[in-house]
Amino acid sequence: MSDTILVQQHAGWVEITLNRPDRLNSFNDEMHLALRAALEAARDDGARCVLLTGTGRGFCAGQDLGDRDPAKMTGKPDLSQTLKKFYIPLVTLIRSLELPVICAVNGVAAGAGANVALACDIVLAADSAKFIQSFANVGLVPDAGGTWSLTRLLGPARAKGLALTATPIKAKQAEDWGLIWQALPDDELMPAARAMAEKFANGPTVGLGLTKQAINAATTQSFDEQIEMEARFQKICGESPDYAEGVSAFLQKRKPNFTGERE
Repeated sequence: MSDTILVQQHAGWVEITLNRPDRLNSFNDEMHLALRAALEAARDDGARCVLLTGTGRGFCAGQDLGDRDPAKMTGKPDLSQTLKKFYIPLVTLIRSLELPVICAVNGVAAGAGANVALACDIVLAADSAKFIQSFANVGLVPDAGGTWSLTRLLGPARAKGLALTATPIKAKQAEDWGLIWQALPDDELMPAARAMAEKFANGPTVGLGLTKQAINAATTQSFDEQIEMEARFQKICGESPDYAEGVSAFLQKRKPNFTGERE
């Protein structure tokens, strides 16, 4: 496996670390493919949660612009191909995984790096971390789902403010605005993220995965479509062993032993 990422297996969950610290974990083609392969392997191997983070002082600085320097190209770059080949499949995969994906933002998250983080289900960030929609600094538009995530999480006014000015915001402000779930002291970030991953991995992951799908769908569906989806998903959950175990544990006043099995 490529050394651009590190993969650590835990009981029921996987920790994936972006590992290009000398480049603030900016994406090159190799890291894109390695990360996608690691996420697919986690899904296929039955992981019940994924934790994504970075090495060094940054989470991810977005695209490695050294690989997209127009001065080194014979013609004009078609950046849409980078999106279609790499970023769109990546953020689509993260959102489609039927399991919780936690992102622990350990440092700067800039450009597409910020938007990959926002594609995850729970975003925790160190107090020292910053989120920067840096695209305006190089004449680009936010991509990797950035315009979609910013608008839905913050509303048009704040989305435009961040995107047009490329103003960095600290983790606490991102939390206060509702851009992320929680800002934490730097030394508490990874223990909290790992504890959350372990909790999810031992939880009722059929219901957690379907909850993720339902909330993702709510941004595009009508109310009537959404409540029909809830009914379909609730049928699946009600037939799962985790529902029977959860009710039994509640009535017996004991801790439940969830398995994450559908039948």
